[in-house]
Amino acid sequence: MKNLMYRKAAKVWTEALPLGNGRLGAMHFGGVEVEQFQLNEDTLWSGPPSKDKKYDDRESLKKVRKLIDEENYEEAISETKNMFGSYTQSYMPLGDMKIHFLHGNIARNYERSLDIRQAVSSVKYSVGNVHFKREAFISYPHQVLAIQLTSSEENSLHFDILLESILKNRTANSENELILQGICPEYCAPNYFNEDKQPIVYGEFEETKAIHFEGRLGVVIDAGEKKIQNGKISIHNASKATIYFSVATSFNGFDQLPGKYFGDLTRKNEEILAQAMSISYEQLKAEHIRDYQSLYNRVELSLECNKPEEILDTDERVKKNGSSDLGMVELLFQYGRYLLISSSREGTQPANLQGIWNDLTRAPWSSNYTVNINAEMNYWPAEITNLAECHRPLLKLVSELAVNGERMVSDRYGLRGWTAHHNTDLWRHADPVGGDRHGDPIWAFWPMSGPWLCRHLWEHFSFSQDRTFLETEALPIMKGAAEFCLDWLIEDENGYLTTSPSTSPEHLFYTDKGQVGSVTKGATMDLQIIWDLFTNCIEAAAVLDIEDEWIENVKHARERLYPMQIGKYGQLQEWAIDYEDVEPHHRHVSHLYGVYPGTQITEGPLLDAVKQTLNRRGDMGTGWSLGWKICLWARLKDGERVNALFQQLFNIVEAKNEVFVGGGIYPNLLGAHPPFQIDGNFSYTAGVVEMIIQSHKGYVELLPALPSTWIKGSINGIRVQGGFEVNVSWDKLRVTGLKVTSNTENLFVFKSCTSVIIREEGRDDKRLDPIDGLIEIDMSENQTYQLLF
Repeated sequence: MKNLMYRKAAKVWTEALPLGNGRLGAMHFGGVEVEQFQLNEDTLWSGPPSKDKKYDDRESLKKVRKLIDEENYEEAISETKNMFGSYTQSYMPLGDMKIHFLHGNIARNYERSLDIRQAVSSVKYSVGNVHFKREAFISYPHQVLAIQLTSSEENSLHFDILLESILKNRTANSENELILQGICPEYCAPNYFNEDKQPIVYGEFEETKAIHFEGRLGVVIDAGEKKIQNGKISIHNASKATIYFSVATSFNGFDQLPGKYFGDLTRKNEEILAQAMSISYEQLKAEHIRDYQSLYNRVELSLECNKPEEILDTDERVKKNGSSDLGMVELLFQYGRYLLISSSREGTQPANLQGIWNDLTRAPWSSNYTVNINAEMNYWPAEITNLAECHRPLLKLVSELAVNGERMVSDRYGLRGWTAHHNTDLWRHADPVGGDRHGDPIWAFWPMSGPWLCRHLWEHFSFSQDRTFLETEALPIMKGAAEFCLDWLIEDENGYLTTSPSTSPEHLFYTDKGQVGSVTKGATMDLQIIWDLFTNCIEAAAVLDIEDEWIENVKHARERLYPMQIGKYGQLQEWAIDYEDVEPHHRHVSHLYGVYPGTQITEGPLLDAVKQTLNRRGDMGTGWSLGWKICLWARLKDGERVNALFQQLFNIVEAKNEVFVGGGIYPNLLGAHPPFQIDGNFSYTAGVVEMIIQSHKGYVELLPALPSTWIKGSINGIRVQGGFEVNVSWDKLRVTGLKVTSNTENLFVFKSCTSVIIREEGRDDKRLDPIDGLIEIDMSENQTYQLLF
């Protein structure tokens, strides 16, 4: 099953179907009388680069640390607010393309679908004796949204096209094209909206320093009449029409003022449209599919099962069958890969809190990059599901953020290295947010996103074994983040290194004296992330044969980090002190970073404490929180518990029921926090792989968390650490075959309790026996082995 299918048009945004090429995004509604494509472009953000005043927080830092040592937590919170900076900017919607058909709204045999194998959406219906069809896609090679409209009878297409935007805009038309020009607001943080939740725009239309944009639309028809006037294209008596839409913006880079000349944007758009319209629609579509499938077709998941006999709309099928429908389990897995390809391609911005799809000027949490979990979670499936190229936009963000983060760390704290805090945006905002003390330290003050983001640099190397990338790109940035950590750590009364001030993202605690606190020292997540960064730096230095004073300092500091503690309930403590949770079932499980995505906790009493923590937290959660718990329980090898979480995730959230409780998915299968956050989709896809194959311990483990309902199946094209691609099949919950291809010269190690037969083309079969439960195969580049169990 590779289609999302519905027999009714979308009435609300969370029923529309997403299209994208990493840069351009569209939500396809599929209306009969009025078709709508809600449009986005990934550099449409409010603001120019921030020119905030310089902050010097060294005195506040000393005061906060002293207050924490005195256990004066209320004053510590107040003093921490003195270290807040401005809010991030907001991701903006481009506008809407609306197609008004003149055939009325009474239709039969209606069907709309999204084929995620080809990244093409379609609508079919009949009005009278005429059959109408539309299909749409967004091409990465040609950078256009293409929409083809056809009718079964000649001269039966009659429609008008308009472009609209809620941003400051003007519409016009040339002799052949419809034009929408507009400007984003200069400021669009929470304090810069009017009572109608519309952005307050400063500056005249031609003088503002904000991002300018132009959308340009052309139409090719096979017959009939085309008229363009008064900002509208009218088509009459056509049998086939193809719409081409391109967008250009004046974004010049994260550290540069945007351009302000619409003429530059016009030239870009005219060139894009001319190239796209110089070839046939069929060729444009074929090149789009070929490009998309070069990524999508790398991985295939098959869970053999009895398919439901009844044909239902996708959302109705989820409601009826839930996660027991293994066809839907497959579909949602590949949907996550589809969404990543569609929202993050080389040369684009990374996927934000909503990927690239947003219809609001004040989106939830500004649709920014929330880097205390959500932005990182977006990329959990990138390397393992063979989409390393889609990881590159995030890696570029890290390199750019390090530039602003280094300046921020020096100005604010007088320290070396770089980091960032809870949020960032197109302009690579690195300061703590909060806006003149209005925020709360539990989310506004968290200087650990730099070290966490560095895990993505290390993972890109560990899956690819690209030494050049490690030496020239990854390690210099990792080193800067480690230098910040070395300077940020302080020695406690017992000689351990710890962090202060420290928060466990978005969670409060009770002290023994009844105080409600958020700011303390030694939050477990801080120390796990620092341990992770230090460990990866040490391993990187070993790969590159680096032995110097800096790496020795890292080694010594790692040994002195405050150790993790087991609390009075047998749980892994969230803070250095065994505080009581204000919210025992809080959605964040920040202190379990060391299990997933980290690798610090793999066995022993601490692992038992992790399980106790998850049991105390409970299985309820919002969309992304369920996704993290899925990944955690998969890494803990409990497939039945994961399957129970799937039952919650496969819960359709209707638009009228958007309340901040138990998440799930919307009718269009996008993740529901609620509201919409795309990280729920991405973490689910990563969790499915984690159930089938793991490689974080230095060896590959097959079927570690398979639930009893996944009796037979296979997954092909999965990447594991060390530079390998694997196919694995199973039957009756036991591995039956393993195919391994090495992309580099390396030792492939996997866990097995039985002997295996190794088969290589042109050579005799060979038997391999496990030693201490492991089988090792020395592989050269581009070598492939078939292993039979």
